[in-house]
Amino acid sequence: MSLHSSSSDDNDDFYDYQDEILRTPIVEHTPSEYSGRRDFVDSHSHSHSPSASNQNHLSSSPYHQNPGYAYRQRGSTKSNHSGSSGSPASTSRAPSFENTKQAFAGSSLDTVSIGSVGGLSVPPSNYDARSYDGLSLHSTPRHDRPHSLRGIGDRSPLPLRRGGSPTSSVISDREREDIEQINVEEVEKRRRIQIYVFVLRCIAFPFNAKQKPPQHDMQKRQAKISKQELTKIKENFHAFLSGEMQIMADEAFKNAVQSYYEVFLKSERVTSMVRSGACSANDFREVFKNNIEKRVRCLPEIDGLAKETVLSNWMTKFDLIYRGNDGDQRSQRTSTTTNELILSKEQLYEMFQNIFNIKNYDHLILFNALQLDNPDEQAAQVRRELTSRQQQIDSGGFKMKPWKPRFIVKEMEPINIDELNTQILQLKSNLESVPVKGGTIPKHTKKPSRQSNTLPKIDVAEEGDQHLSKMDVVLSFGIEVKIIDLKGLKMPGNKNIYCTMEMDGLKLQTGLTPVSKPFWSTQGDFTTTQPLPNIKIKLYMENSSIISIDDKELAKITLKPTATSSKNAQLYTLTTTDKKIQEQLQLRVEVKMEKPQNMKYCGYLYAAGKKIWRTLKKRYFVLVQVSQYTFTVCSYRERKTEPTEMLHLKGFTVDYSEAHPDMDCNGAQYYFNAVKEGDSVTFATDDMYERYNWVQALCRATGQSHKPTPPVITTTANGGNTPNLPNLPKGQGEIDRARKHGLDEYVSADPCEFNHAELFQSLQSLTLEYRMNDAYTCLGWFSPGQSFILDEYAARYCVRGCHRYLSYMSDLLDKAENGLMIDPNIIHYSFAFCAAHVHGNKPDGLGTITVAEKQKFDEIKSRLRALLEHQITHFRYCFPFGRPDGALKSTLSLLEKVLMKELTSNMSVEEVRSVITKCLKDAALVNYTRISEFAKIEANVDARDETVFNIEQMPTLQYSHLISQAAHKDPADRLEDIIHLAGLCIEVLQQNEEHHAEAFTWFADVLLEHNEMFWSLFTVDMDACLETQHPENWEIFSLFSLLNSYLLTDKNLVHGEFHKHLKDIFAPQVVRYVDLMQSSIAQSVHKGFTSKEKWEPKGAGCVTSDDVLWKLDALQTFIKELQWPDDVFAEHLEGRLKLMASDMMEAMGNRTISAFGSMLSRCSKGLDFVVPSEICVMVNTLSDCKAQALKLCIMAGESTHRYHIHIEEYLESAIKHILDSLLERFLLVLDITLQKLKRYDEGSFLKSILTLTKPTNELGQEYIIFVFGNMDMICNKITDDGYFGNTLLEMWYGQQVDIIHKWLAERVEMTLHPYQLTCLIHIIKRLRHDFELQGTLCEEISNSAYDAICKRLSVEETSQAVNESRPARTLASLSVDLDT
Repeated sequence: MSLHSSSSDDNDDFYDYQDEILRTPIVEHTPSEYSGRRDFVDSHSHSHSPSASNQNHLSSSPYHQNPGYAYRQRGSTKSNHSGSSGSPASTSRAPSFENTKQAFAGSSLDTVSIGSVGGLSVPPSNYDARSYDGLSLHSTPRHDRPHSLRGIGDRSPLPLRRGGSPTSSVISDREREDIEQINVEEVEKRRRIQIYVFVLRCIAFPFNAKQKPPQHDMQKRQAKISKQELTKIKENFHAFLSGEMQIMADEAFKNAVQSYYEVFLKSERVTSMVRSGACSANDFREVFKNNIEKRVRCLPEIDGLAKETVLSNWMTKFDLIYRGNDGDQRSQRTSTTTNELILSKEQLYEMFQNIFNIKNYDHLILFNALQLDNPDEQAAQVRRELTSRQQQIDSGGFKMKPWKPRFIVKEMEPINIDELNTQILQLKSNLESVPVKGGTIPKHTKKPSRQSNTLPKIDVAEEGDQHLSKMDVVLSFGIEVKIIDLKGLKMPGNKNIYCTMEMDGLKLQTGLTPVSKPFWSTQGDFTTTQPLPNIKIKLYMENSSIISIDDKELAKITLKPTATSSKNAQLYTLTTTDKKIQEQLQLRVEVKMEKPQNMKYCGYLYAAGKKIWRTLKKRYFVLVQVSQYTFTVCSYRERKTEPTEMLHLKGFTVDYSEAHPDMDCNGAQYYFNAVKEGDSVTFATDDMYERYNWVQALCRATGQSHKPTPPVITTTANGGNTPNLPNLPKGQGEIDRARKHGLDEYVSADPCEFNHAELFQSLQSLTLEYRMNDAYTCLGWFSPGQSFILDEYAARYCVRGCHRYLSYMSDLLDKAENGLMIDPNIIHYSFAFCAAHVHGNKPDGLGTITVAEKQKFDEIKSRLRALLEHQITHFRYCFPFGRPDGALKSTLSLLEKVLMKELTSNMSVEEVRSVITKCLKDAALVNYTRISEFAKIEANVDARDETVFNIEQMPTLQYSHLISQAAHKDPADRLEDIIHLAGLCIEVLQQNEEHHAEAFTWFADVLLEHNEMFWSLFTVDMDACLETQHPENWEIFSLFSLLNSYLLTDKNLVHGEFHKHLKDIFAPQVVRYVDLMQSSIAQSVHKGFTSKEKWEPKGAGCVTSDDVLWKLDALQTFIKELQWPDDVFAEHLEGRLKLMASDMMEAMGNRTISAFGSMLSRCSKGLDFVVPSEICVMVNTLSDCKAQALKLCIMAGESTHRYHIHIEEYLESAIKHILDSLLERFLLVLDITLQKLKRYDEGSFLKSILTLTKPTNELGQEYIIFVFGNMDMICNKITDDGYFGNTLLEMWYGQQVDIIHKWLAERVEMTLHPYQLTCLIHIIKRLRHDFELQGTLCEEISNSAYDAICKRLSVEETSQAVNESRPARTLASLSVDLDT
C-alpha cells in the first residue's frame, strides 16, 4: 500500500503505524557512554566467537547490522507494507512529513523504524550513521569527530563498532538493556532541551497571558513543615511541658498544651500529613486555636477579664513555644511567602532552568542564540510561527502529521480546521494588541496638518495598503546636546563667551564663561520628528559696549546627528566667522539622539527597485513598525519629517544577493534584496556587518520562514583560495556558538513540526514535580509564575484545553495515589472543564472532541472515582484533624460531580448516597481496625462476620490481618484492654464529630450509620470479652459507664442500635448485681445483729448499721451514676433500691428494739441504775436510720415519700419506745426513792426506828447522783443532734416534778419529817440546777407544780424552825434558795 494514498482507511492504518513507532525506544549514546561501551564490545568480540547459526541470525538482524539504534519487529497485521531498500532519509535539519514519507518509500516497513518523540525525528534503524547526515553539521561522522564538537544537543547516534566479518561480538541482554536505558535517557534529555527552548520564548515574549497574583486563599500557600521541623516543634513543646522554657503560664494553659501535644503532635496522622506535603505552620496554629476556644468557652466568666483577651494571650504564648529559640522563623516565612507573587523574567528563567535541569552554561548559549533580550526578534519569531502554521493548514500538511488527532465523529475534521484558523486569528489578534510604543510628539514641533494625509511621492507596493499614511510612520526623537568645553580660543582681555543651540526654531543658550576658562557642561534637550535633523551651534562673545545691541558671533557649526551616531563626547572643528580669529577652534559636544521604539533599524543604504527607488543611490532608510504585523521601509531626507518614499514589507522575502553588473555604484559592495511576486528591491551597503544587521532586521519584519545564510567570502592568501569567514556580528556569532555546542538544532527547530500536546504534557508534569518539591504547601496548585508560563505555552502553541487539563488531572492523580495531598478544588475545576468539553459545551470554544480525549476522560473519571472513594473511606487519615480546611467537603462535592452521568442531567441523589454509604461503611472497618491494632485488641473474626454484616455485601472489608490473640490473655487484662479500646473509640468519634461532621452535613444520616457500624464492630470484641469474664466481676460496669456517658451526650447515637445492645447486655448484669447486693445486705443485717454486733459506736450508729447504710448508699449511688438510659427500667431500679433500703432499715430497727429490751431488762432498777452505752448506741442507730431514710427511701414522682413515710413512722415509733422505756425506768427509781422517804411519814411504825439512826441527807444525795449520771450519759453518748436527749430530759424533769408534787399532795395533812424535808429540798434544788444546765426550758422548770412544791417545802421548813426555835432568817434563806 502506498503511503501517499488519500484514502481515509489508508490514513488510519498509517496513523496506527505511526502511533506504534512513536513508542519505539531509540538507542543513542553520549560520547562518554559510547567510549566505555565500545571498549567493552571490542574486548568481548575478541574473546568470544559465535557459532554458525548465531552468525546467520546476527547477520540478518537489523539490530546486529546497526546495534546503535533500536529495532522493533513489525507485526503480522502490517505485513502488507513492503518496499525496496533504498536511499537514506532526508538530510533536512527539521524533517518534514515529506521527508518521512521518502524514508518510508525507500525502505521496507517491516525492517525500518522511525522514532519521533515530541517531534524529534530519528533516522531509520537500519541506516548507517556514517552516511546519514540529516541532523549533523558536517559530513564527517559524529563518532569520528573530537568529543568537543559533540555537546548535549548532538542528535546523531553513536553506533557500536562493527567488525568486518560476520563473527561480530554478541551483546548480552543485560548489556542491551543498559544501552537502551542510556538511549532513552539521552532522548529524554534532548526532549527537555527542546521544550526548554519553547519555554524560553514564552518567557521572553508573552502576548497571550499575564502573570497574576493569587486571587483567592486556595492559591495563597504557606511554607510547608518538613520532618525535621516537626521534630523540632515536638521538642519545643516537650521542653515547655518539662519546665525548660521560661514562659509563665497558668495551669489551664498547661493542660491545653498537654492535650495538644499528646493528641495532635504525637499523632501518626500528623506525621503522615507532613509526609504528604500538606502541613503548614498555619495548620498547627489553627488546630490549637480551635482546641483552646472550646476550653476557654467552658471557663467561668471573670470580672474585668474578657475571654478574647485570654485567647489572645494563649495564642501569643503558643507562638513563643512554637518558635522556640528560632525567633526569626516568622520573618523568614514572611519573606519566602513573597516568592509566591509576581516573578521577574530572570526569576522565571532560573526556575525553569531548575525544572529542566539545564546547566547555566547551556542556558547562556541558548539565551544568546535565541536573542531573548531582543523583543523584536521574539515578535518576529511569533509571526514566523503563525505564518508557518497557517501555511500548513492551508496546504493540508497538518492532516499528514503523525499526531493528527482522531475525532469521535468524522464530520468534526473540517470543524477542527476552522477551529485552528480561529486560534491562529486569535493569536494574531493578541499579537497585534501588543502595543508598539513610538516616541512622544515634540512639544515645540507643529503637528502635520490633516489636509496632507497622503504622501504624493510614496508608491506603495500593494493597493490594499493605500490606507497607510504619514501619520502611521511618524517618529519622535529625543535629542540631548551637551556643550562641554572649547579649545583653541586665545583672546586678550576679560571677555565672556557663550554658545547657542538651535533646532526647529527652538534656540537655547549656555551660561556666560570667561574666555580664559571656556567650560560649560550645559545640556539642551530637544524633541523632533525628523530622522535627519540639523543642530546649529554658534559661539558668541558678549559685547559690553553700550552702543552695540547684538553680541559678536565668533564661530559656528551645524551637527547632523542620527539615531546610530556615537553618543560619546567628540571634538568638532568650528567655522570661524570673525576674521580676527586665526586659530582653529574645537568645541567638545556630546549629542545623544534616542531611538523611538517603533524605529527598528536605520542607516544609509543604496537602493534600487522596480516601482520605487528606481535610481540606485545612497539614501537614509528607517525601518518603522506600524503594528505587530505592519512594517515599512521609509527613506528620508534631511530636516524632513515625512518620508520621501515608503515600502510596505508585507509579502516580501529578504535574502543575500550578488552584485548586478548593471547596478554598479561607488561604495555599494554588499548586496541583498527584498523580493515578492511582481516586485523586487535591491539594497546594498558599503559594510558587511551593516548588511547583516539590515537583513536580520528585515527578516524579523517580514516574518519569513526562510532564514538567510551569510555568503562565505573567499579571499586569496599565498596564492591559494581559502574560505574565510569573517567575525560576524553578535547574533550570527551566537548561532555559530550554539552550533558548535550542538544546540543549533534546538534553536532553529520549527515549532510547527512538533507535537506540542505531548511536549506540553511533559512540561506540565515536570513543573508539577518541581512544584510539589518546593517549600510551599501547594496541594497541586501552580505558582503564579508557573501558571503564567503554562497558559502562555498552551495558547501560543494551540494546546487543546481538554488535553491540558486531562494531563494535569492524570499527574495530580498520580501524586494523590502516591500519598501526596492534592487540593480537590483544583481537580474539581479541571474535571468540570473536561466534562463540559466531552459533553459538547465548548468551555474553551472548541467543539471537536478527539477519541483520545474521550478515552482519557473515561480513564480519569474511573481513577478519580476510585481515589475519591478511597479518600472518603480513609477520611480520618487522608484529612487528619480536618486539614486542609474544607478539603473533605470539597471531596464530597467532587464525588457528586464525578457521579453525574451527563453534565446537564440531574444527578441521582440515591446513587451518591449509596456510594458515600458504602465508603463510610468501609471507613468504619478501617478506623476500627487501626484503633484495635493500636490498642492490641483483636476480636474473633468469625464472630464479627456472623454478627455485624455479611462480607459478601462489603467486599472491601478484609479481616485476614486480624489474628485472635485475646483468647490467651487473662480475663482481667482483656477487660482492661477493652475499656482502653472503648476510650480510644470514643476519642475517634469525638474527633470525627469535631473535625469532619461539618463536611457530612448533607449526609448526617449516613454518618450516623457509619458510627453505628463502628460501634457494631466494637460490639463483637466487647461481647467476646464479656463472655470470658467471671459472672461476679463487677468491673465491667466501668465499661458500661464509660460508653453510656458518651452515648448520652451524643444526640445522634443515644437510644441507637449500639445503645440498645449495650442496655440489653448490661441490664441482666445490673439486676444480678442488685440481687446480690440485696442478699449481701440482708445477710449483713442478720449476722450482724444476731451474733456479731457488740453495740460499739461506729460512725453515727453501730458497726452493722454503718456498714449496711453505707452499702445501701453506695448501691444507690452506683446505680445513679450508671445513668441508665431506659426511663422505665431506671425507675424500676430506683423503686427497688428504695424499697430495699426501707426493708433493711425496718429489719435493723426490729433487731435494735429487741436488743434494747433484752439489755434494759438486765439492768438494775435502783439508784445505781445508769443508762448503758450500748443503749445509747442503739438510740444512735435508730436515729441514723431515720436520718438516712430521707435520702435512701425517698423517691421522686407521684409516689413520693411512699417508702419514706412508712419507714419514718416505724423508726419514730421505735425511738419513742426506747424513750418511754428509759423514762419509765427513771421514774421507777424516783418512786423507789419516795417509797423510802414514805417510811418517815407520821404514824409510821418505822419512823421512830429510822429516826434513831439520825439520817441527814443520804437518800437525796444518792438520787441526785443517779440523775446526774444518767443525764451525763444521755447528753454525751447519744448523737442525734439533741432531739432524743432533750425530749427525754424534758419529759423526765416534768414527770419528776409532777410525781413529787403528787407525793406531797398526798401528805398535805401531815407534817414532813425533817429527813424528808431535807432530802426533798436537796432533790428539788439540784434538779432545777442540773436540768437548767442541760438546756431544759425555763417554762418547763418554773411550772405550777414546781411553785407548789417550793411553797410547801418553805412552809414545812418554817414550821420545823418554829418548833425547834430556829431564827427566822433560816426559813427566809431557804425560801430564797428555793426561789433562785
